[in-house]
Amino acid sequence: MKTALITGVTGQDGSYLSEFLLDKGYDVHGIIRRSSVDFRERIAHLEGLPHFHLHYADMGDSMSLVKVVGKVRPDEIYNLAAQSHVQVSFDSPEFTADVDATGVLRVLEAVRASGLEQTCRIYQASTSELYGKVEEVPQNENTPFHPYSPYAVAKLYGFWIIKEYREAYNMFCCSGILFNHESERRGETFVTRKITLAAARIAQGLQDCLYLGNLSSLRDWGYAKDYVECMWLILQQEKPEDFVIATGVQHSVREFAYYAFKHAGIELEFQGEGLDEVGIVKSIENSQLSTLNSQLKEGDVVLRVSPDFYRPTDVVNLWGDPTKAKAKLGWNPSKTSFEQLVQIMVEHDMAKIAAEGAAAKVRMNLAEYLEKGIVK
Repeated sequence: MKTALITGVTGQDGSYLSEFLLDKGYDVHGIIRRSSVDFRERIAHLEGLPHFHLHYADMGDSMSLVKVVGKVRPDEIYNLAAQSHVQVSFDSPEFTADVDATGVLRVLEAVRASGLEQTCRIYQASTSELYGKVEEVPQNENTPFHPYSPYAVAKLYGFWIIKEYREAYNMFCCSGILFNHESERRGETFVTRKITLAAARIAQGLQDCLYLGNLSSLRDWGYAKDYVECMWLILQQEKPEDFVIATGVQHSVREFAYYAFKHAGIELEFQGEGLDEVGIVKSIENSQLSTLNSQLKEGDVVLRVSPDFYRPTDVVNLWGDPTKAKAKLGWNPSKTSFEQLVQIMVEHDMAKIAAEGAAAKVRMNLAEYLEKGIVK
């Protein structure tokens, strides 16, 4: 039985990777941070399983990492922990650098301090944001980097320190340059999940309008559940190499919004340009919406552009070339199509919002009954 250690285990990728490795017969250990707020809902269904274990440590605390690595003595480490929100990195650049850059170094040094540098394989979750102000499309393993945010700059250090330790100490450590990968477990502050949740709320009469930034930004979006398989495949090779993990297909934020609303039963029509562009209800396709929201009608503006969501420097054209991953790893980036991904996310959020609405209604009724003295 192999042993794997996952940093960032409570995140979207960490939860899917945990499930994947458990199915492969691994003993899986995850690192979590001590917090007064519990953020373990993505892995709650795994806790209590005999081969799933959690340890307290922090990417900003080298001694805690040394202790966990020394105790677990993993065969494989998947470093997924990061401050991964690009906009937040402009607001908290120092924290982003400490976790996303120096944190990678701390993991590498923890492996060396534990005497595991020749036996432990390390996967580093890198990012397409390294390409930033892109110099060619699509982007592959040889495309020059041009990071365009504090997040991307910090991740670039992580990429190069992995490469340095691979060459200096002959360690098996690799970077997977992941392009945007989404799922129903994506954090609610990320634009894709923000869109699918808003579509669900608008369809059910709980929100009037969605505000977004640059609708013309282009991204290569894949399904996170498919991408964790590629992470694992990278560490199963004979020699350590870096790989682009992408679908090779590009879509705009506007397209994502269109399909999200479509799967929620609302067909959008976009009018105007730039900050004046709006998404208007062209038709209501789902007959169930009449019972969910009798107020929604054709011609309603349900999407607007806001300058508040434009970044100081905006990456607009990310498009990955997965040729190397397909050829050397045998990985299939097209297992889940773009529209299937959006549908999965919208169906999940439609059910989530419906359940929240039903629970809120029960609470309101109970409060009313208590006030009237119907129940005690």
